[in-house]
Amino acid sequence: MKTTPAFRITIIAEALLEDRLIRDVKTCGAKGYTITQAHGDGTRGVRASLWEGGNIKLETIVSEGVADAILEMVANKYFQHFAVIAYLENVAVVRVEKYL
Repeated sequence: MKTTPAFRITIIAEALLEDRLIRDVKTCGAKGYTITQAHGDGTRGVRASLWEGGNIKLETIVSEGVADAILEMVANKYFQHFAVIAYLENVAVVRVEKYL
């Protein structure tokens, strides 16, 4: 089976950012995304209550140019004011037309 190189961007953020992140990621060129609920512990600690809201994990598979645009947008728009992390992974996809 033939695969094509691509990039998976993962963004973990406060759930209240979900709609904004979806809009921004798609504006950068992502064709789609997957969102799941997330929780954990990090430099900002564990959220003390559900009242504070949960976290989401947004994943999208994109080309290198779109990946760069998304990471730059997240860094410039969200890192300073919100509990957000983002990372990039190399992946190999089948059905490349669904992603790129």
